[in-house]
Amino acid sequence: MPMNRQWVLDHHPDGPATPATWRLEDAPMPEPGPGQILVRTRWLSLDPYMRGRIAPGANYAAGVAPGEVMQGGGVAEVVASNHPGWAVGEMVETMAMGWREHAVLDPDRPGTARANRIPPGIPPQASLGWAGMPGLTAFVGLTEIGRPLPGETVVISAASGAVGQVAIQIARLMGARVVAIAGSDDKLAHCRDLGAAEVINHRTADIGAALDAACPGGVDVFFDNTGGPIHDAVMARLATHARVIICGRIAVVDQPADRDIGLRASSRMIVTRARVQGLVVFDWWHLRDAALSRLAQWHRDGHITFREDVLEGFERVPEAFCRMMAGANFGKQLVRL
Repeated sequence: MPMNRQWVLDHHPDGPATPATWRLEDAPMPEPGPGQILVRTRWLSLDPYMRGRIAPGANYAAGVAPGEVMQGGGVAEVVASNHPGWAVGEMVETMAMGWREHAVLDPDRPGTARANRIPPGIPPQASLGWAGMPGLTAFVGLTEIGRPLPGETVVISAASGAVGQVAIQIARLMGARVVAIAGSDDKLAHCRDLGAAEVINHRTADIGAALDAACPGGVDVFFDNTGGPIHDAVMARLATHARVIICGRIAVVDQPADRDIGLRASSRMIVTRARVQGLVVFDWWHLRDAALSRLAQWHRDGHITFREDVLEGFERVPEAFCRMMAGANFGKQLVRL
């Protein structure tokens, strides 16, 4: 009997996840029912939001219990179809893939579980990066929440990551001046290549002093992908009527939530009249198709480029997750099967 390998959660981690947080198991090969398709995984996406899915506490979406297949998006090839609209050999992107070699999908399910065709001219794995959820996150964060005006200063943390890379380029297309924060000189060189006017190495620089030098008029838009000390330093330097997009907290995600209190910024919010808004991209899924069409056009016009960090082999999925959480990746973290 053919078997289907899958990574299941072994236990909720106390602190940073390790490869032992998951275990590899064999399960019976699934069979598609009426209106369903069977797919074979080709690419898996590793993203910081997944850390919240393996925490025992409440989150904005249901988490993964020990013994359950790890959640995550991926790209797969249709190997059997009982759906009239899908043929064997087609490529599909979905947030409902999970860490498994094969899966049965319901192509007509709405929302984030939907099965999406890869648009012509786009590499399949790009639908997990600039042409997928990270690209949509950057697009929504800037065009719907941050809305930088020409000449305004936009600060982006984790700027060489999957979201940050796209955010730099969108901010520049909107006429803003970008200050990129990342954790190595190589990553910062990449941010400059993408159009950042100033760069800050958060591992070696005095962040506050560097921000004072890079943002003499204050920060108009802050795309916060990290939380932690970077968040505190930028919040203390907001310009009047600044907009803050709280997108990620990878710097503090392994700490208890009640310790992540950040800067006591209420007085600063009064002085600057800043607006602070949390961003969970799944709230904006109704904009997905329109946003990705715009991103694809920018890519065709040469305005969007993107770097990927690829590990080979299903056995390396937990390793890829852990290196992404530690900031060891350079670009969007993917695993190719």
